Amino acid sequence: MPPPRSSHLLRTLRFSPPHQSTRQFSLHARAMAKEYKLKDISSISLSPGAKREVEVEGIQDGKVLLVNTAGKVQAVGAKCTHYGAPLAKGVLTKEGRLTCPWHGACFNARTGDIENAPGLDSLPVFSVSERDGAVYVTGEESAIKGSRRRPNFTCSASSVSTDQGKVVVVGGGSGALGAVEGLREAGYKGAITVISNEGYLPIDRPKLSKALMTDTAKLAWRDKAWFESGSVDWVDDEATSVDFSERKVSTKAGSNISYTKLILATGGSPRSLPLQGFKVLENIFVLRNAHHAKAIVDAIGEKDKKIVVIGSSFIGMEVAVATCADNTVTVVDMAKTPLERVLGEKVGAGIQKLVEGKGVKFYNGAGIDKAEPLGSDPSKVGAVCLKDGTRLEADLVILGVGVAPATEFLRDNKVLRLEQDGSVATDENFQVTGLKDVYAIGDIATYPYHGPGGDGKSVRIEHWNVAQNAGRVAAAHIANPSAPSVSFIPIFWSALGAQMRYCGNVNNGWDDLVLRGDPAEAKFVAYYTKGDAVVAMASMGMDPAMAQSAELMKLGKMPSKSQLQGGLDVMDVGVPA
Repeated sequence: MPPPRSSHLLRTLRFSPPHQSTRQFSLHARAMAKEYKLKDISSISLSPGAKREVEVEGIQDGKVLLVNTAGKVQAVGAKCTHYGAPLAKGVLTKEGRLTCPWHGACFNARTGDIENAPGLDSLPVFSVSERDGAVYVTGEESAIKGSRRRPNFTCSASSVSTDQGKVVVVGGGSGALGAVEGLREAGYKGAITVISNEGYLPIDRPKLSKALMTDTAKLAWRDKAWFESGSVDWVDDEATSVDFSERKVSTKAGSNISYTKLILATGGSPRSLPLQGFKVLENIFVLRNAHHAKAIVDAIGEKDKKIVVIGSSFIGMEVAVATCADNTVTVVDMAKTPLERVLGEKVGAGIQKLVEGKGVKFYNGAGIDKAEPLGSDPSKVGAVCLKDGTRLEADLVILGVGVAPATEFLRDNKVLRLEQDGSVATDENFQVTGLKDVYAIGDIATYPYHGPGGDGKSVRIEHWNVAQNAGRVAAAHIANPSAPSVSFIPIFWSALGAQMRYCGNVNNGWDDLVLRGDPAEAKFVAYYTKGDAVVAMASMGMDPAMAQSAELMKLGKMPSKSQLQGGLDVMDVGVPA
């Protein structure tokens, strides 16, 4: 094996942060870059839109992904910066949009830049060369092994410009994180203040229900030093009202924080049940934040608890799966099958069988009567009583009955009128209807949906990816109001005994289903249709069918219902540039 060579033998490496001209590595980075031979490859010949994962000689577990975008071959990090999925199994367009096969993170394969949630970091980009029947890549060993590059976020305090005003973000979740990072990546140099009452920095919230993780230090996407490097002022407080005329946010601690641009990203408030016992008895929990997750974990203790989950929503189903290994878990819902509204009866019934195989019991079509106190301790719940007389003993109860937009602090506002469900109406850029310089993103936003079957009708979507992407869209509009709005296809995933992927949206209805495979066997793909159009799809064990479908939906090239019924496979449809 030849020793690594100095980087001066190859072309200069370049990175391109979003919305900025290409810039060279620092002299230090170039000095650290070395040339490495790629294993078992003699030519960089790749057709446009093709990709290939290749091992790097001299670096243990080192791999890069060779890509051909617009006729140029180069190498990028081989793993998604979200959870490390192999990008070789993802989807690449000829022009260079690279989509992760697992959760929909998208990268610009030419620059490595992150473009869509849930990833935050970009991919490193490496130049390649061919000579003497071998192919070489130039880069730092740490970048090749790490397969990630931090975005351009740094903004020193001395660089903050009062001329660009001040953005205040209310909320500290996925949407807020997308907005803050999007602003700095887009070159915004104004002041940024985040007001959050969660008590911790943005975390990977999906892990709360999927794994009942509670350590916020391990769940945090970024640390305090990261936000300080971007001159982001993080305020641990709660917004109580907004004066849109004076452009001020009032807080619980008595502060009045002024803004020139405002982003509302307060998320959702978990619903309770207005039934006897549910608001007064202990050991009845909701699950929205890390504090809720810790309370549930503490109540479970070691094991052998009787847990009743009310609601076969995604949160309810995920927490049932997460707790069933060492406990007796029962799920109760009024629907005929779990997840019926989104996935339909056929898929829902199959997933129920899958989860039943893990020991979870179901009471479908069941009405709740009351929560009954424990005989030995009347302050705690002892059972859940159903309307048909069934009594389910419970050491603890977990509610998964949905969320409401967390907009109580705006309920009596004289300027902003909330929608009937408590949400905030916005345009395609997530700018609040009728209010200048105010944006709403995430669970509280009702926005025009232009994906398949959307026709611009208003929807409110409670997905992690949607919130983060909406934050990026709002940030891009603040940084460059004249730029065209950027659309995205909603994507989410769920841990239901196996990993389920989903893209599209059924809020505007669906009337038929094209199902291949068996949900009960955790291997299927389901296409939800309205007329002849596919408006959404769900899959298990069929990667990268979801990533492929999402890309086809974005490009307006998704096969029709009749084509799918005729046997067409989405993986056989070429992804156009």
